[in-house]
Amino acid sequence: MTMEQAKSEGSTPLTKRPTGYFSNIRRAITSTFEGLAVTSSWLFRRPITIQYPDKIPQPIQDSLPDNYRGILEVDLARCSGCMLCAKTCPINVLDIQLEKNPETGVREIMRFDIDIGRCMYCGLCSEACAFDSLRHTTEFEAVASSPDRLVLRYVKTPVPVAKGKGNPIPRRPQGAALAEVAPPTHDGHRWSGRAPEPEPEPEALPAEAGKVAGEAEAKSEEDAS
Repeated sequence: MTMEQAKSEGSTPLTKRPTGYFSNIRRAITSTFEGLAVTSSWLFRRPITIQYPDKIPQPIQDSLPDNYRGILEVDLARCSGCMLCAKTCPINVLDIQLEKNPETGVREIMRFDIDIGRCMYCGLCSEACAFDSLRHTTEFEAVASSPDRLVLRYVKTPVPVAKGKGNPIPRRPQGAALAEVAPPTHDGHRWSGRAPEPEPEPEALPAEAGKVAGEAEAKSEEDAS
């Protein structure tokens, strides 16, 4: 649309921008300094970022709601062994094994592993659990040197299955079962899957210091005798 056509139709004419060589250079320099002015202004302001997790007033896990879908945990004392959670999971995150004790005739949970490296935290398994045995926690930090160490193994010794209806066992506090197999990483606690750091070797004493320590030890033995 030309300017004459815009005037005849009563519409607002388009402003023609300069397209010269030096005009382009001037606009490039102007826009560059405008961007630098905005960025440089933050050099003289107080930073609003914080160092995570060393300088936060409280762990982020404590500020998250109870229905936050974090790392899964299972309270084996309330588990009835119905396997609904494993059947509901679309990606086979849960590995559960049940066996009948030949002496007591009671079914026991031999394995209850949760692969949090594969879990997509959809919440389908916890919704399927009718006894509030499996649920999400507010924990989300997990660091490991290999995917195999992201498998949480909750069964250490065979656990008898709980009664389905009328289970009087109260639910453990949220995160209690997870803390037994994977301590939280906040405030110096190490994730169980992370390889332990090597302890620093003791510094060797100088020759003179060792000589003085030997003389003091010999003198203390003489005084004791």
